[in-house]
Amino acid sequence: MRSGVIAQKVGMTRVYNDAGEHVPVTVLRMENCQVVAQRTQEKNGYTAVQLGVGLAKVKNTSKAMRGHFATASVEPKAKLAEFRVSPENLVEVGAEITVDHFVAGQKVDVTGTATGKGFQGVIKRHNFGGGRATHGNSVSHRTHGSTGQRQDPGKVFKGKKMAGHMGATRVTTQNVEVVSTDADRGLILIRGAVPGTKGAWILVRDAAKSALPENAPKPAAVRAKAEAKADTAVEGA
Repeated sequence: MRSGVIAQKVGMTRVYNDAGEHVPVTVLRMENCQVVAQRTQEKNGYTAVQLGVGLAKVKNTSKAMRGHFATASVEPKAKLAEFRVSPENLVEVGAEITVDHFVAGQKVDVTGTATGKGFQGVIKRHNFGGGRATHGNSVSHRTHGSTGQRQDPGKVFKGKKMAGHMGATRVTTQNVEVVSTDADRGLILIRGAVPGTKGAWILVRDAAKSALPENAPKPAAVRAKAEAKADTAVEGA
């Protein structure tokens, strides 16, 4: 089991395959996705890595979290997430995971917070068909109708499909395909739609129901801290 990554949703576009067919893709951007901490069986009772991505202002970071980031020798991160890994796939603290962690054609599971729709009726929320347009129906065209039975059981069962708040929930889409990656710009192209709005943080991990490709890097495609510092120094020169 390898670590996943945290990426930011940029939006949707299309690319063309070798047959000239257009493929709708969602563009995800990875920026400074670094390992902030490790969780080990001896110390924590499970094996995982904590990743951080993006940059947060120091003044907006709590004192406790500033100490947490200082221990890992990384800058304050805007988003943190943990990924369970097998012991042999632990990644060094401070190492940066790159988009080459995934290979073209690989299946992944993506998790995000769905776009909030507010309070919606049953037609939009649950795809109800609605009532009749005429023949005595005057005010119940889009209502859900009866929600219960008679005196027995005398209540509405939990989980009944009714009008209510729609969206803004954690959604995981499984077995979506990685179309391609762009290491220079830190982009991952995912076939189809991904839950979340533009700018939302998305968790991408190896698919649980598909085999990992043999050419996928293990434990991860990483860039060591020394290399990251050298690149930063060259850019600042």
